[in-house]
Amino acid sequence: MDDMTFEKILSENDVGETGSHQAGMHVPKGTNREFIDFLPFLDPEKYNPDCFLTCCDENGFNWQFRYVFYNNKLHGQGTRNEYRLTHMTKYLRNAKKGDVISLKGQPKSGVFKVAIRKVAPQMARPITVQLRGWERKY
Repeated sequence: MDDMTFEKILSENDVGETGSHQAGMHVPKGTNREFIDFLPFLDPEKYNPDCFLTCCDENGFNWQFRYVFYNNKLHGQGTRNEYRLTHMTKYLRNAKKGDVISLKGQPKSGVFKVAIRKVAPQMARPITVQLRGWERKY
């Protein structure tokens, strides 16, 4: 199978510009099924299943991002029922809202290439909360 690439326009929340204390980048289930299927399987029968993704950046440095399904709602222990990518704060330190993050690799492998594409300020689109998230690039 060929490598697949997914991209996401970074929001203010993703890069920490809002001052929120969110736990990582949200991956909406409804609009991101193809992206969720690209990532390693997380068993919903387990409580908050997770795994670490090895992501090699443009400089050859490996980052360990956590992919987690916060599912305490399904287990009668809370209200969360969402996928997130966490442990990304240091990697995103120099990213700005409007920049584009990409993940490229074999589906389900857990090993990907990661990159940030800077968007020139005059080209940056105004970004509000975007629930569509990750989109596949062909």
